[in-house]
Amino acid sequence: MNAVDVMTRPVYTVEPSTTVRAASAVLVDHGFSALPVVGPGGLLVGVVSGSDLLLANLELGVATTVGQVMTTKVASARLTATPSELASAMLGHRLRCLPVVDARGVVVGVVSRSDLLRVLTPDDDVLAARANRLLTAYSRTRRWDVDVTDGRVVVTGQFADEAERRVVTALVHTVPGVAAIELRRVPAPTGIA
Repeated sequence: MNAVDVMTRPVYTVEPSTTVRAASAVLVDHGFSALPVVGPGGLLVGVVSGSDLLLANLELGVATTVGQVMTTKVASARLTATPSELASAMLGHRLRCLPVVDARGVVVGVVSRSDLLRVLTPDDDVLAARANRLLTAYSRTRRWDVDVTDGRVVVTGQFADEAERRVVTALVHTVPGVAAIELRRVPAPTGIA
């Protein structure tokens, strides 16, 4: 797996001549943390972050274009970069996202922290987290342990009655990717002697 398999595309970019206001609108509209800044031919020339734009918006009239506030020393990744290389670059430079460029330096995608986490986190862990979230919301406490192996979910804990067992089963079945569900009852704790 390489950057080309992980990156988000199409990529939203701005140019140095883009107004701070227009770039801010793109960030807000799409929920990005930063935008690649491209020059002629789509070549990467900088990055403008939400922080850059926030400062520019607070200093009204001082900076009006992205070119005035962007960072020009930019880390980028090539299409063949591995997830490990991407993570190292992002952590090493304290980046939330990393532009991906082709051999010519043209921006072809962006890799975010969440993109990397998605590929580095096993699917079973994601299923377990989603099932746990649903069950905790249902019971308002953490009453059950959830383990997942190859999409097969095992919910272990105490169940009030058969109706609750059916509710738990139905809730877990709503998680996309669940292949099977098994409920295991543990005995209620007894008093201390």
